Amino acid sequence: MKNKFLIIGSLSLLTLGSCTKNFEKINTNPNVPGSVTPDLLLSGVIKNAINDQVNEAWGIGNIVAQHTAKIQFVNEDRYLWGERNGVWNSVYGNMRNVQNMIDLATTSTPVQNNYLGVALIMKSWMFSLATDAYGDIPYSEATKAKTGSIYTPKYDKQEDIYTGLLADLKKANDILGTSSEAIGGDILYNGSVDKWKRLANSLRLRLLMRLSKKKNVNAEMQAIIGNPTASPIFSSNSDNAELKYLADVPANQWPLYSARVGSFDEFRVSKTLSDRLTALNDPRLAVFGRPSQKSVAAGTPKIEGIPNGLGDVAALNYNGGPQGVSRVGYSYACLVCNDGGQAAPQPNVARGLIMTYAELQFILAEAAEKGMITSASTPEDYYLRGIQANFSFYNGMIPTQYGINVTPPAGYYTQAGVAYAGTQTEKLEKIALQKWVALFFNGLEAWFDWRRTGMPAIIPGADNLNNNKVPLRYIYPLSEQSLNGKNRTEAVTRQGADDLNTAIWIIK
Repeated sequence: MKNKFLIIGSLSLLTLGSCTKNFEKINTNPNVPGSVTPDLLLSGVIKNAINDQVNEAWGIGNIVAQHTAKIQFVNEDRYLWGERNGVWNSVYGNMRNVQNMIDLATTSTPVQNNYLGVALIMKSWMFSLATDAYGDIPYSEATKAKTGSIYTPKYDKQEDIYTGLLADLKKANDILGTSSEAIGGDILYNGSVDKWKRLANSLRLRLLMRLSKKKNVNAEMQAIIGNPTASPIFSSNSDNAELKYLADVPANQWPLYSARVGSFDEFRVSKTLSDRLTALNDPRLAVFGRPSQKSVAAGTPKIEGIPNGLGDVAALNYNGGPQGVSRVGYSYACLVCNDGGQAAPQPNVARGLIMTYAELQFILAEAAEKGMITSASTPEDYYLRGIQANFSFYNGMIPTQYGINVTPPAGYYTQAGVAYAGTQTEKLEKIALQKWVALFFNGLEAWFDWRRTGMPAIIPGADNLNNNKVPLRYIYPLSEQSLNGKNRTEAVTRQGADDLNTAIWIIK
């Protein structure tokens, strides 16, 4: 019996040896890379982050800015938000690969400064979204789980975060172009170092303007615009940080293209938007909305918005029901979200936005009007260029078969509501209004800018559930109470109650 066991044991050892001899070779998939390079990460980071930006705009950004409103499931429109984790999950989920890009670029020999610069820009943009939505957030320790075994990162003060964001954007500008590697995987700018530098400096101006409520940023802004060779900024729509989608499945298509028509139709044009643009005879309204089905049937096509913040019954029955309220524009529609007699919408018309030349011009218009910068351009020059750029953007975006003319009518720029005239307050109000229009479907940017200026007016809806107050921030994800409770508690103690109405540092 003992010999039998010895024989079996020997056979087992022989079998084990034969199985493990080529184990690594046999179990290595030749079609899967064993290591990654920055180009393999970059395209996914850009696509995921911008698509998340589009979805955040659709789900809440357009609503709180009163570009759109809801006729069903109206909690978002009534400010019954609860936790909204889209920005948080997007930023911290994508930041893993951003940090991997930074690590790969810095450990390469020689250092890949072009990839490092791009990664710093994406990092700064994404963290700016998170801190502007929540306030104090994990930042300096947020990506140190792998390298520093930090699994419960501290929440940095927003003031310190902004210092870091601006420093990283400046560093990106300074190092881009100082190494020779081509930027592969770049679905935003096709590898253009110049355009990435322009984005870095344009984002710096956005953040500096946002910071201007807390600090004097005039010198920093002047340093950027005063030296376009060292610090280039957007010079036309061709520099826009916009993701252009593709038409063919399974390519990168407009994120809403696969939406259900029922879900799409819960969102309609806001009366705030339709009233303001109708008063200006502004043809961009036809980009943002469509004539209501009721008005088309009556032979008098008209884009008719719905007030924000109505209760369920009132919203669903407003102006006779859904057929009396305009759907969101054709360019933003899903595959089956077409009206009668129209072909199906295309999947590659709308753009996923980070920042545009039009927004930059409005930032510079405000800065020049307030005396924060000096240049050869006047505040009116910047203001008019911003409006013209936004019209041009939509003229270049809308396909001819949609039959939408986005050319401003005669007299548009000289009418009282547009002409750059009046008191300084009136001029700033006009800048803010046009900037608000230009920020349509750009994440939470219109809301962020409104919090800073209070312009243009956003009036809570009649049936709002937030004591007639527009929310000022997102609450922290509830999971943070258990996963990072101590640090979250310290942030809440420092910042204020974890609710929608607590003003974060940058707007106090």
